[in-house]
Amino acid sequence: MILIYTHKITKRVQYIFKLYFELLLGVEYKITSKLEGFQSFDGLKVSYTKKKIDDEIHFCSSGLLFETGIEGQEPGYFPFEENVAFFPVYEKTSALPFDPFAAGFYLVARYEEYLPYMKDKFDRFDAAQSASTKHGFLHKPLVNIWAEKIKGILQTKAPDIIFSERIFKFVPTIDIDSAYSYKYKGTVRNIGGIAKSLAKFDFREMLERVKVLAGITKDPFDTYSLQLKLQKKYGLFPIYFILFADYGKFDKNIPVHNSKFQRLVKSLADYAEVGIHPSYESNYGPDKLKLETERLSKILNREITKSRQHFLKLTFPNTYRNLINLDISDDYTMGYASEPGFRAGICDPFYFYDLDLETETKLKIHPFQVMEGTLKDYMHLSNEQSLIRIKKLIDEVKAVNGTFISIWHNESLSNSKRWAGWHEVYEEMIEYALGLRDE
Repeated sequence: MILIYTHKITKRVQYIFKLYFELLLGVEYKITSKLEGFQSFDGLKVSYTKKKIDDEIHFCSSGLLFETGIEGQEPGYFPFEENVAFFPVYEKTSALPFDPFAAGFYLVARYEEYLPYMKDKFDRFDAAQSASTKHGFLHKPLVNIWAEKIKGILQTKAPDIIFSERIFKFVPTIDIDSAYSYKYKGTVRNIGGIAKSLAKFDFREMLERVKVLAGITKDPFDTYSLQLKLQKKYGLFPIYFILFADYGKFDKNIPVHNSKFQRLVKSLADYAEVGIHPSYESNYGPDKLKLETERLSKILNREITKSRQHFLKLTFPNTYRNLINLDISDDYTMGYASEPGFRAGICDPFYFYDLDLETETKLKIHPFQVMEGTLKDYMHLSNEQSLIRIKKLIDEVKAVNGTFISIWHNESLSNSKRWAGWHEVYEEMIEYALGLRDE
């Protein structure tokens, strides 16, 4: 067991040491503020203080974990071993020239997202606002990298110390924003769609719509047989997030009462996990979130415990508090729409820390690294360029044996129009990730 001494045990201290030592390193530890007992302890000792006490491993503290409330910080970013570090410390006895616990807490708790910022057009905290983008480390899982660094430091003092074995994991997820492009949307919406096609002189789209509605051609968004084929071929067990909301400006799925749509949702649940994709509008009315979750639960005849926000709308701490109030246990929204990478600097699930309430919650956050729409629509990358970026992200996750989570949509597997060739990108991503998993 590792005994960790700090002069004051705060909730922040408890949270981040649990993250590093229990969740990431899987090693037994105990935190104490009793100096006498620490000094007499016959085992591996670590101090988290301003000054070193004896011959223990010393990590100099910077102060953030002993604060309460939310204030503007000056993290002091600087290069460190081909990466970036912050919250520098200047005590020569410190095992590292920065405070990895304060820095890790700052990233994982999303401290900067509680501070004032300019919202994007969808009222979101955009990647461009983040320190990770401004200082060039969005593409690195720094918290995992620092955990490995801490592990190495501990091993120099105690070579026989046992850590849990980490295993690289791949979790494919699929969002169903619009289950079908034309089918089951109702007469009014289809007439409106035809009118729009005529206004744009897009006769090809109009003809496609007519053929689909007449049963001559398959709906381009109906890629579910392909998805099932890939699941069986590669032994996948994906997670689907279903938009199950009333029609709105940004929420345009099939009407929830449509029996064919309900049948589709039930069939997906036979081969995969299904969670709720809370609507854009639900962010402005928790009652809508409750209604959508209850509807999906009723259709599936099971409790809904997983979620991912539509449009990746995430506002701290309200979004997560609303989920907690509905007994959602796992959320998969943590990531940016405009840039791939590591929004919270980590590629492992972790528990949401509510900074306003200064408490760790039971809501588990599963950060994703890439969404196909980010590469295609925000970054305007080619299929080949996108695959290169995806593989680099997978490599970063594999290097620390974390969990790689991807977001795809049913329409992007259609291989038609703007998504031509993206079925192949998806399958190559699967093969690359599974190849590393099985090494």
